[in-house]
Formats: sequence, C-alpha cells, structure tokens
Amino acid sequence: MTGFPRSPPSRRDRLDLSRRRFVQGLALGGAGAALGLFDGSLACAAGAPVGTKPPVLSGTEFALQIDQRPVNFTGSQRLAHAVNGSVPGPLLRWKEGTEVTLRVTNRLAVATSIHWHGILLPFDMDGVPGIGFPGIAPGETFTYRFPVRQSGTYWYHSHSGFQEQTGLTGAIVVEPAGGERHHADRDYVVMLSDWTDDDPAHIYATLKRHSDYYNFAEPTAPQFLRDVRTMGLQQALAKRRMWNHMRMSPSDLADVSGGAYTYLMNGTTPHGNWTGLFQPGERVRLRFINGSAMSFFDVRIPGLKMTVIAADGQDVEPVAVDEFRIGVAEVYDVLVEPQDDRAYTVFAQSIDRTGFARGTLAPRPGMQAEVPALDPRQHLAMVDMMGAMAAGGTAMGGMTMEGDSHAGHGGNMPGMVMGSESTAPAVHHARTEYGPGVDMRVDMPRSNLDDPGVGLRDNGRRVLTYADLQTIGGPIDPRPPGRTIELHLTGNMERYEWSFDGVKYSDATPIHFRAGERLRIVLVNDTMMNHPIHLHGMWSELESPDGSFQLRKHTINVQPAQRISYRVTADAPGRWAYHCHMLYHMEAGMFREVVVA
Repeated sequence: MTGFPRSPPSRRDRLDLSRRRFVQGLALGGAGAALGLFDGSLACAAGAPVGTKPPVLSGTEFALQIDQRPVNFTGSQRLAHAVNGSVPGPLLRWKEGTEVTLRVTNRLAVATSIHWHGILLPFDMDGVPGIGFPGIAPGETFTYRFPVRQSGTYWYHSHSGFQEQTGLTGAIVVEPAGGERHHADRDYVVMLSDWTDDDPAHIYATLKRHSDYYNFAEPTAPQFLRDVRTMGLQQALAKRRMWNHMRMSPSDLADVSGGAYTYLMNGTTPHGNWTGLFQPGERVRLRFINGSAMSFFDVRIPGLKMTVIAADGQDVEPVAVDEFRIGVAEVYDVLVEPQDDRAYTVFAQSIDRTGFARGTLAPRPGMQAEVPALDPRQHLAMVDMMGAMAAGGTAMGGMTMEGDSHAGHGGNMPGMVMGSESTAPAVHHARTEYGPGVDMRVDMPRSNLDDPGVGLRDNGRRVLTYADLQTIGGPIDPRPPGRTIELHLTGNMERYEWSFDGVKYSDATPIHFRAGERLRIVLVNDTMMNHPIHLHGMWSELESPDGSFQLRKHTINVQPAQRISYRVTADAPGRWAYHCHMLYHMEAGMFREVVVA
C-alpha cells in the first residue's frame, strides 16, 4: 500500500486530529472519490450528499474487480482498496435457492481475496488464503460458485493482510425464497466502518511496541484525587495498586481510538451525513453491518424506537429497544416507523467514546437533526475483570470491591490473588500456566447474557442484550451435543499478543470436528477486552446459561470475564477459519484452523 506516512504522528497530534475528524469529517469523503464523482483534491469544497450509497448488483452472475483508488476522508488523500471502484464495495443482492457465480479479478500488485462472511458454502469457496484456497494472485481471476442456502443480511471482506481495514468490504442482501417475514416500505443497508489515514501495518507495529498508544484516557492524578475524596485514601490506593499489579488499565476499552480512526456510515463521514429518505408513517428497515476492523459501536436513533427483527441474517422474535451494541462483524436488522415530518439522527458512537459515525433519516433531502453529545466514557468495572467473583460486592467508583481493602492481601483487591500459587477463586497472572504470552486467568467467569456491557449499564435507555434475542424456528439440529470443546481467549496486552489457550496461531495445531457430529463449544474470556468470535462455514447456536437454545449467529461476542457456550453441527467437511474478528487480534494470534472430517 502506498500513500501512507512512514511513521505515525505524535500522540498529541493524533488526539487533535481525532477531534477534527469526528466533529467535522469531509462532506463526500472517500466514497465519492472512489466512484469518480469528484477529484479527491476537491473533496473539501464538495457539498453533503443525500442517499450516497455504493452501486447495487443483482442476479446470479457477478464480475468484481479489486484495485486501489484515491480517497479523501480527512483532508489528506490516501489509497483505499475498492471493489468495482467503490468504497465500500457494491451491494450484492442474491435470492435464496439460486446459485451465484462471482468472478473476482485482482488488479493489485499483491495477492487478495474475498470472504463471504456468514454464508454457508464449500470450504474452497470461503475465500481464506492458506486455509481454503491459495488467494488471488495479481492479474488473476478467481471464480467463486456456490448455491445460496439462506436468506438475510450478510457482508463480504478481504481476508488478505490488512485490506479489510483499507476499504475492501461490502454488503450482501439475500432475498428469502418465500418473501420477507416483515414488510418494509423502505430498505437501507447501514454499514459502519473505521477508516485510518495511517498504514495499518504501522498501527499494528505501534500496538506491538506500545499497546496503549491510542488510549488517551489513562488514569490521571486528578482522577486519583477524586477517588480519594469519594472512596478514601486506603481504597483509592488499593484500586490503583490492583490495576498496576494486573498491568492493565480500567480505560482499556478499544485498542485503536478516534486518534487514528474516522468513523464512517456507508463510506460517509459524520459531516458528509449519509441520508435515507422516508415518508411519515412508512416502515423503514435498516440493515446494520459492523464492517469495521476494530471498533464496537453503540447505535441509537433519538426519538425512534427500533424493533430488532434479525441478528446475523437470522430472523428473531421482534424486540423493541432504544439502543444496541454491535460488535465487529455482527449484523442487526431493525424496523423503525417515523410518524413525524422531521429528521432523525442515526447515531453510532464508538465504545470508547472517542468518536462516532452519523447519518440521517429524513422526509426530504437536506434535512438534519441534532447530533447527540457523546456519552461519558466509563471505566471497566470489577465484573469485567473478576466475572462472577464480583457478584455480591459493594460498588465503589464504578468497580465492585469485597471486604476490607487492606486485610491480608498485600494491597491487592480482596477476593483476588496476583500469583498463581493460590488455589482460591481469583483473577491472577497465568504465566505459569500458559507462558509469558498470557497475562491473566479468570477462575470464576460470569455466564449471564443480560449485561449490555461497559458504557451501557443503567444508562436510562432500553439496551439490547443477547438474552433478549430468540431465533425463530429453534435450533437447526435437535440432537444434544455429544462432546464439549472448551477454549480460553487469552492475551497479554502489554506485549500485544492474543491467542486461544495461550497458543498463537503460528504455534497451534488444528481443532478437529468429526463430520456430522453435534458438539458444544465453550469459550472463556480470560481477558478484559471484548472478542467477537467467528466460526466459518457453520452456524454457532448460542445457549442460555441453563443450556437451552437461545440464538443462532455467525459471530458471537464474548465479553470480558465471561463464559459462553454454543452448539455446532459439523455438517461442512473441509478446512475452516476460526478467529477473533478484531483484525489486529487475529493478526496477533487469536486464530485457529478447524478441520471437519
């Protein structure tokens, strides 16, 4: 990739740039430039677009070309990876029950690929280089061909290097063979993404050197003094000692922040204001796709209730909410019914509150609504580190503490032991168990699904959780699981190493599923980061805490210090990717190969 600075700007410069980016942005941004609507040098003078969207391609035969195009989201021209000249790529419309043929031509100087995220298909059509096929070499055309066996909202993206971070994404809408369950007068895809002007390889290298480089909210001396006033000196010191011993930060919500990212909605900056039109009284379907590399978004439309009707392409029992969190690679379809002749803001703020993507629903072009202020940034709580151990404690300063802060624990948080020599239930360093690539282990993870997560707890709005969602039709396979595979999501934030069971991908052996078996996968998150875990080729059917069927998804987010379980039917022979969908986590080792035979 050319056109990137050779070294990242200073932290102060990044923070200043972040403020300019999410407050202002550019009017047309990269999408217009990539589509040839204007020259990149004229971006700053362009007016805000209405209904800016990528091209729509329908049918069963598709010709897609991948190349690089100049884009300008921030005032500086960069190169993005485009599909048919568009960033994001064209919206592909298929129909359930047909067979599609997609001829993908690589016009880059390096290899590329397209993975059809969430689509059930033969493993050699899945598009993961080194797993299912060798990739698409420069100048080569690869033909994907497979039957369409499902319906709903999905997306596609590159699985080569960091190309996904630089624009190589697009949406897929599959029409049900029997028609939509829910009628809508208007239907819009809303793809969220995080653009960076920096070379993603430099961002990754920076995280390896300084994992907190993009975190501008580390605890400060004034915050410590506030804790002293509210908690008392001893407990304020205990709180600081606890985080120092754990070598973690309570503000560590996102590895990459608005200091490096401009947040986009359908390839449009907040200032560009993507707009979807409606007439009062109409029912509008919004298909939200988180096509970002690293960013979680909290989405709401002030003044409108959203009725969630599908998750990851699968219809769910309708549930009305004010807000939902959408993890990387997740998909939610919602219905809204605006009754008034006015505009509504579609607001998607990043989990760390360093920026937002924004669009508008309006009866007429040019209308806008007030853009909400970012919610206050909240620190991680004890439940995010200690899991079930935090239950029943006394809440203090957004954390949960049990007992006296100095009773026989050497200044550590009560109920915790900072070394692996203790057998008491605890959160502790796990280097003796997993090696230096793992920093902690949660001995008593929580298993509840009704927690919306840090920043959304008790915010006064009705926030969606997995516990609210129930896939219509029940499980695809009535058999109980015949065996269980348990995996721990592990990492060392200081080293920026991520893994399953303390083993990064380069050192791991494949996970084996027996063809046709029904099995249960248990994931235990031993880290304080969210991890959206994606199993290729097969559905993941989330279980409730009591073991009953809850929800069918292709990407399941595992919250900090959480234990979740889901059932899988190994009905797809071949070799499959299995990984965290945080792009830099995957690159750092949280990736495995699954072999079904």
